Amino acid sequence: MDSIQVLPESQVGAPKPLTVSQLAHLLRDTVRGNPLLARVLVRGEVSNLQAAPAGHVFFTLKDADSQISCTLFREDAELLGFDLDDGMDVTASGDVDVFPRRGSVQLVVRAATPAGVGAFWAAYQRTRKKLAAEGLFDSARKRSLPRFPRTIGVVTSEIGAVVHDIVTILRRRFPSAHVIVSPALVQGPGAPASLRRALAVVADRVDVVIVARGGGSLEDLWCFNDEGLARTVAACRVPVVSAIGHETDVTIVDFVADVRAATPSAAAELVSPDREELEVQVDGAGETLVRQIRQVLRSAQEGIQGLGEQISPRGLRRGLDENRDRLERIRAALWVAGPREMARHRDRLDGFGQRLDVLSPLATLRRGYAIAEREDGRIVARAAEVDTGEGLAVRFQDGRIHVVVDQEQEEL
Repeated sequence: MDSIQVLPESQVGAPKPLTVSQLAHLLRDTVRGNPLLARVLVRGEVSNLQAAPAGHVFFTLKDADSQISCTLFREDAELLGFDLDDGMDVTASGDVDVFPRRGSVQLVVRAATPAGVGAFWAAYQRTRKKLAAEGLFDSARKRSLPRFPRTIGVVTSEIGAVVHDIVTILRRRFPSAHVIVSPALVQGPGAPASLRRALAVVADRVDVVIVARGGGSLEDLWCFNDEGLARTVAACRVPVVSAIGHETDVTIVDFVADVRAATPSAAAELVSPDREELEVQVDGAGETLVRQIRQVLRSAQEGIQGLGEQISPRGLRRGLDENRDRLERIRAALWVAGPREMARHRDRLDGFGQRLDVLSPLATLRRGYAIAEREDGRIVARAAEVDTGEGLAVRFQDGRIHVVVDQEQEEL
């Protein structure tokens, strides 16, 4: 039997062991480098929801057989548009990542939407009540649309029939307006942020903006119920017209927009005056103006002719005759009314004289009374006002006498 030679372990060529950190980073690089694990859509039930003081949200997304840890960082949580709750069925969009420190695989959620009619409706009602309580739906804050906008903004998908229909109608009805299309996603978890960015880009460059999307399911239109998007629409510096889905579809953006249109085509008609109607109005206004100018000129011409007749010799003679007749009528009226008015005023003066005579101090003297006066002419009204030995003048109706007081006051 041949002998067996055993080589030392160092000579076998065994692989060099990895550290834990090296393995963890290798797994992270492998996961991050796999395009199938970037921006994945995962549907599941939220559980173990925890909100950190810094604003990050941690939870588990699970179904009947499996679960995966999820992290929603503060920046994305603020843009979520609804509140996550345990038990909520959601569709999350994010990237699969490995955290070497804990050696855990997690889904880093970038956006999410409720999944299922019940969850959608509950989230919709929460957002609607919250914004309504803040007054964002009040009619008092709604602005009227400009009648003749120079620049019109359109926020919608750059592909599809909606943008084509809106631009076609605007060019047909009001070709002088400049149209700026700001493309955005109108469906999916990333749509709210895309719509906010598109609205911000165009808001400072236009006089009015249309936010539009064609019809779709409740899930398709859910991005227009996003709270952050609704606040952006409400804060827009120019009027916003919402044209989302069909006439029966109502979203949160419809409530906060200044005007809601039933369809995107109707929105285009609302923001643009009809060129043909304007031409008819201008023609009508021109005809009215010409008619009024002719009427003014005709009246002025008749007035000039009347003045010419008045300053002609025959007109002057007629004016003199008319004035002479008028003066004669006035003289006759004064001749009749003068004596009557004089008699009436004379009667009034007699009545005044009689009343004054009744009140006159002289009438009092004629009735047998006398008036005591001091030497300086002041009337003495009370006996208490004079002293013994004081000289007074007593006036009668036919003259006055001077007396000296020789005794004190007697009580009556």
